[in-house]
Amino acid sequence: MTDMRRTLLWVVFIMSLVLLWDGWNKHNGQPTLFGAPISQPQAAASAASGAGAVPAATQIGAAGASAALPAAAAASAVPGERVTVQTDVVKATFDSVGASLVRLELTAYPDAQDPSRPVVLFDESSSRRYFAQTGFINATPGAALLPRHLSPFQVVPGDRSLADGANQLSVRFESPEIGGAKLVKTYTFTRGQYTVAVKHELTNVSAAAIRPQVYLQLLRDGQPPEGQSTSMFSSTGFTYTGPAVYTDAKKFQKVEFAEIDKRGPNDAPKHEKTASDGWVAMVQHYFVSAWLLPDGQPREFVTAKVGSDYTVAMVQPLPELAPGATATHSATLYAGPQEENKLAALAPGLELVKDYGVFTIISKPLFWLLDHLHGLIGNWGWSIIALVVLLKIAFYWLNAAAYKSQAKMRAINPRIMDMRERLKDKPQEMQQEMMRIYREEKINPLGGCLPIVVQMPFFIALYWVLLASVEMRGAPWLGWITDLSAKDPLFILPALMTASSLLQVWLGPKAPDPVQAKMMWIMPLAFSFMFFFFPAGLVLYWLVNNLLSIAQQYYINKRLGVA
Repeated sequence: MTDMRRTLLWVVFIMSLVLLWDGWNKHNGQPTLFGAPISQPQAAASAASGAGAVPAATQIGAAGASAALPAAAAASAVPGERVTVQTDVVKATFDSVGASLVRLELTAYPDAQDPSRPVVLFDESSSRRYFAQTGFINATPGAALLPRHLSPFQVVPGDRSLADGANQLSVRFESPEIGGAKLVKTYTFTRGQYTVAVKHELTNVSAAAIRPQVYLQLLRDGQPPEGQSTSMFSSTGFTYTGPAVYTDAKKFQKVEFAEIDKRGPNDAPKHEKTASDGWVAMVQHYFVSAWLLPDGQPREFVTAKVGSDYTVAMVQPLPELAPGATATHSATLYAGPQEENKLAALAPGLELVKDYGVFTIISKPLFWLLDHLHGLIGNWGWSIIALVVLLKIAFYWLNAAAYKSQAKMRAINPRIMDMRERLKDKPQEMQQEMMRIYREEKINPLGGCLPIVVQMPFFIALYWVLLASVEMRGAPWLGWITDLSAKDPLFILPALMTASSLLQVWLGPKAPDPVQAKMMWIMPLAFSFMFFFFPAGLVLYWLVNNLLSIAQQYYINKRLGVA
């Protein structure tokens, strides 16, 4: 029974680490224990003018209408003018071809690989293609193309930097007549905000009515952010990268790059296709871009592959546009950090882009508590410590039962060792004698297992909270720890955590079997190796948990006279 108890504890611990390690490999494109690595598409060739579109073979529409977005080649020969605008939190670059947002720097967030430069979310470079695009489709079969993200635009002169004291900055683009219509597209930035108000004004300059549909699209390559795909031990973690669709009916739906790869030309997507609410997004670790529309308006959700890139889009029908009339359409583009509380205020379910893994139901209240602790303490490192203390208090009596069982096991360990030696050639008699000792001492050999199993989901959930929270990015704690989302530069916390794990083994009951006894010492050393590459915030959380467990175990051992 002693062996069974230890075996169960080790199985729980090892399987938890194996699942975390497997997830790490999966999201870093490495082979996994339970499936193939994620799709790693070839790097997209650099395209002029930021062009990129759902190919002509892909049909998208809404309200029963069907239309096609043209291929990118039509505009590739037309060089566009680049326009850069800057606010207090972003630096945005637009391409006059399509009036698309082709580069976005988040100036408040230093890059994980090179802190001297800011995070670049949207980009067009040799290693990244990631754009926000919009345009119109003519729903009338055989009708001429309308202004779209491949059409030429002229930028209207105006301010390019947010002036001191100003709250908003707008950049305006105008198209020539295309397909009997002209389009004015206006992007409005607000001080301190990562939301961009996007207004479309489509004017019918032809003699016939037009049936327009507006599309809002995000296009990106299929590779994880830099740092996640280059190292198995990346400090940026292994959360989800890819498109997402949300509706009130189906809630948050991830659309894996691999699922889009497997989809045949006639296969329907697995995500919700139409609704009168919801949004689309491109998700990556810490950051997200999303197109948001008011609820109550019909829309269609589309995902597709374009060469080696991927798109997620919303398509929305507009009322028929009479000759000389103008239709106005407004949308919101969010492109910034996954700050959970702010995202929840922008749109229903938008906070779900923050990837908590399988323990979301536990992780969300833990983050709520952590956030409130930070509001009181003002430092994320000390808030982590306070949260672990509160969890240990909440589970104190449960842990006490486990440690009491371990202490009793340690107290009778000499008797067990002596009995095993005497009866080593009589296994059946040895088992009976062992059970008799347990009955006399009122010990349940499995008494220490259940409390640990019950608590495991909470600590794994807290692990995901710390891994996914952008608030930890660049957050200092104490002295040499200047970024809780990066590994400890001096490896002090991992070394202390390793020492604390070995101390826990010393305080616990000794294994009667010599081989098992050696494994009890080797396993903490083997698994502690991973913590040298984990973010400092995660190691701090494990270290504090270990120290509090040691203190409680030592107190119980001393009270029972086995310290």
